[in-house]
Amino acid sequence: MSNCERQKLTGQNFTVIPGTFAVCRLPADEAAPGWVEGAPFWSITRTLDELCVICPEVLVPADVKRESGWSLLKLEGPLPLNAVGILASFAEPLEHAGISIVAISTFDTDYIFVSQEDEERAIRVLVNAGHVLLS
Repeated sequence: MSNCERQKLTGQNFTVIPGTFAVCRLPADEAAPGWVEGAPFWSITRTLDELCVICPEVLVPADVKRESGWSLLKLEGPLPLNAVGILASFAEPLEHAGISIVAISTFDTDYIFVSQEDEERAIRVLVNAGHVLLS
């Protein structure tokens, strides 16, 4: 990708979705849980190895394996599915800052989870990289 093309990827708008989220692991053959329904954001992904549920942590039953304490950043879309490098333009500066992410892509946009401990620093890193935080 040329420097000109890379520059076009900065200046993407993003927002912080309120709440604290958990990334959960259930057995691959388990049914999709009903406890996520009604939440403003949730994602379920089934693979051969697991059923992954990401949702507000307050909804997760006590016996479910989870990583809690995630903040959610939304890249404002819609973003074309054939766009190249948009998620990388967020992930790369965070990686250079030592900030771990969990990313989810949908038809319209991308979402990035960062630990709540890193949220303020992640926002600073992304703004310094040229992205725009919308309030």
